[in-house]
Amino acid sequence: MWTRIRWTVLGCSREGIARFMSCALALAMAVSCQAQSQESTLRLPPVAGLDEYVPIPEDNPLTREKIELGRRLFFDALLSRDRTIACASCHQPARAFSDSARVATGVRGQTRGRNVPTLVNRAWGAAFFWDGRAASLEETVLQPIQNRAEMDLPLPELLRRLRENPDYHRMFVEAFAEAPSGENVARALASYVRTLRSGNSPLDRYRAGDAGALSPQARRGLALFVGKANCSACHIGPNLTDERFHNTGVAAHSGDPGRSRLTGRREDWGAFKTPTLREVARTAPYMHDGRFGTLEQVIEFYDRGGNSNRNLDPELRPLRLAAEDKQSLLAFLQALSGEVEPQRTQTRAGASAAGCEPWSTQPPNAVDVAVTPSASRPYRRPRRAPDFIASVPRIAPRPHNLPASRRRSRRPRRL
Repeated sequence: MWTRIRWTVLGCSREGIARFMSCALALAMAVSCQAQSQESTLRLPPVAGLDEYVPIPEDNPLTREKIELGRRLFFDALLSRDRTIACASCHQPARAFSDSARVATGVRGQTRGRNVPTLVNRAWGAAFFWDGRAASLEETVLQPIQNRAEMDLPLPELLRRLRENPDYHRMFVEAFAEAPSGENVARALASYVRTLRSGNSPLDRYRAGDAGALSPQARRGLALFVGKANCSACHIGPNLTDERFHNTGVAAHSGDPGRSRLTGRREDWGAFKTPTLREVARTAPYMHDGRFGTLEQVIEFYDRGGNSNRNLDPELRPLRLAAEDKQSLLAFLQALSGEVEPQRTQTRAGASAAGCEPWSTQPPNAVDVAVTPSASRPYRRPRRAPDFIASVPRIAPRPHNLPASRRRSRRPRRL
């Protein structure tokens, strides 16, 4: 009687108080889980020359557990139908996560008509694959696994293999608090790929104020790159790519529709995504079909203005570079190789795990590993642009015999 009166005086019934207490407890647990999640979320250390902001999806924050799980999956041939190839078979760490073959080779020796692109700095990617058929890393990583000409493993079979493996089952529970699923396989692989970054190249150090980082010949190549050669019309920004699609005439006679296969637009026929030039000296062969084996051949191709066709990008034109200019441009391109920094791994005891060195192409022997951020030289923003860059002449390209609707504005671009 008196208890009922007491609750009535407070303006609440017993049921109301019980509901209130339940809501308060649920809220406290949610706040606690969010705090733990924030503590476990990793922030990648800065890399000289790259944006300090690394775009990470809100539904897939970086954690140590996800990165290590993604790394183990990346190097494991279990992801292919006949267990003969892994992601790292084509994206080789020693070659800046690209391949030396002209085109990709899948299970049973099958080949495709396109070259393997590098994976470095794909955290900043806006479109993926040569034709841009994927819009995110999470959407990208599952396609080669399921493609019949590549790894040829249906998703249900992949999940069965992972669930039957006690080590993988434990790692998925640690990373996602649930058994393996297709969505979480994609999240883990995408998390690992986001840690593969290339920076601190001679160009980055030069732009940060180290005048001796670039040789005189490479500095002349830089002047050509942003000037007469007009390379910076497409290769711009910290990652040296505009992430757009251009027709350079490479596929003029190959029959590969490029971007047009997705859009269905005639003007996109033969257009392919601009690749990054980071680590370009280590990622031969070049172009979407790997037709050029050396950078010298690439320079000669652009020097003659590409291959003529009705959709040729208006930025392309014959350059008629002198032999000395071509060598200077080559020296500059070679100066775009820096430090590729995948997340280094260590055992919980502190010793290096076997197979976990930054350039190892083998999966780790031990499963019980944790990721520790790699040491990285902080990026020092220059107080002003080096005098040489400031004095680079902006040489206006010659006019094109094209209608105004197909001409692009030639506003100054910067690296």
